[in-house]
Amino acid sequence: MTRNQRRQPPLKELKKLPNLSVKHIFKKAGLVACFFLLAQVTGWSTDKIWQFNPEVQKAYQSVLNLQPEIALAQLSKVTDKSHEFHKLYLLGLNETIDILITEDPKKFEVLLANFKQRLEWLETLETGPEVLFLRAELNLQKGFNLLNMGEEFNAVFAIRRAYNITQDCIKKYPDFVPIKKTHGVLQVMLGSIPEKYAWFMSLLGMRGSVAVGQKQLAELKNSKSSLNQEATILLFTIKGFINQFFGEAAKGMLEYLKEQPENRLGLFITINMLMKDSQAEKALELFQTLEKNNQGLPMYYADYLHGDALLQKGEYQKAIGYYQKFQKGYRSQSFKKDSYYKLSICYWLLNDLPNAKINFDKAKTVGKESAEPDKYAAKQLEESQMPNQKLLKARFATDGGYYEQAAAALQSIGVSELKTKKEQAELLYRKARLAHKTQDTQTAKTLYLQCIAFTKDNPWYFAPNSALQLGYIAQEQKDYIQAKKYFEQALTYKRHEYKNSIDSKAKFALEQIKNASKG
Repeated sequence: MTRNQRRQPPLKELKKLPNLSVKHIFKKAGLVACFFLLAQVTGWSTDKIWQFNPEVQKAYQSVLNLQPEIALAQLSKVTDKSHEFHKLYLLGLNETIDILITEDPKKFEVLLANFKQRLEWLETLETGPEVLFLRAELNLQKGFNLLNMGEEFNAVFAIRRAYNITQDCIKKYPDFVPIKKTHGVLQVMLGSIPEKYAWFMSLLGMRGSVAVGQKQLAELKNSKSSLNQEATILLFTIKGFINQFFGEAAKGMLEYLKEQPENRLGLFITINMLMKDSQAEKALELFQTLEKNNQGLPMYYADYLHGDALLQKGEYQKAIGYYQKFQKGYRSQSFKKDSYYKLSICYWLLNDLPNAKINFDKAKTVGKESAEPDKYAAKQLEESQMPNQKLLKARFATDGGYYEQAAAALQSIGVSELKTKKEQAELLYRKARLAHKTQDTQTAKTLYLQCIAFTKDNPWYFAPNSALQLGYIAQEQKDYIQAKKYFEQALTYKRHEYKNSIDSKAKFALEQIKNASKG
């Protein structure tokens, strides 16, 4: 089949696309992962780099700016047939982002039908690097959408197809630049899978390495490809959520925003990194920019994060408004339980016990427990009484970078106020976290060790995260023997709210140590 004989993708696809509107993230690293699997496209003549023409680039920027309807209108104006691969990718990416954000089951069904049609069309084409790349990308996007909608079994096999096609493409066309994105994302995802699922991935013939994935994405970031922008976003997202280098990730994303100051996806990722780096005050500044630049998908998950930032700052009444806005607009059940729990906490810290109890009870009946914040909330909801107010203030102030407020809260706690062993363990942990955040490393180490010894085998995350943090301290001091010991210890804890994320972080850190020893 010659290129002129190839059947063109059906134009009716442009009409079939659903109305696009709304937002969410990458969560868990996925989450992160999840949100940050942005991809690419090319023309009939093989372009090893993949550079979009001005029309396609304009549509692409609208996709990354979370403005799918505008992107679709711009894409419909691209009439040059040499850009059909670019258009095909952008159609899929446009829908994928919409579904990841809205989690709308009706749109999800349309997306699956469209993906089926596109993949069938690609199967009719002469195999080349672009065709393999697009088949891998579409299967990867489909897999992440299936994961996001709770269809884990089908998702795994879509991702496996993407993995196998990517391996084929790399083997046959090693100098084809765009495949670095697909390969990089898959390597990071598979390399950070929690230990309890690793056997299943191995059984399916899939293995990954976060370090290899980062290398691929870094190469794409530094290339002349039009995909280098999304590689930048992905790379710094991974540096944050997987490597735990939140400061470096925040700095990198702030540099990105200097060139793309109103890019809504960039703003959203930067806010995430800042909040993870205990820079809530800076995040609150960017929330103002995000709210002014509101054309496109409504970002309800950003409202949830905005509530978190205000809770950390101690502005509880304002936080309540953002949590309620999130609950009203967000269609998914994820983070709903946690948002009602945090509403309860806000009222509790305002000494409004009736509303605190209403939302505490409501949190028990709503949402699901797939996201780790919801798992944590569910654990807290098992308690028969509201949490210690001073410990709460210390926790949220430390998380937000309001260290003077955190220290004042901790100093005000009398031993007689701590009614349970869990509260006593938490006091040690909160003191350790504050010392660690304020660069008092020796005090942090002492308190982390005390927390581990005191917590023992109780199913609280204080001990496993203390072990993880001790590993990071040792790693930073280049004491790799001790670091390895603590990271392996973090993996031994079987029951706690943050097991998936702590295990993923410890697993990646062990990989780093292993690679460092080889070097």
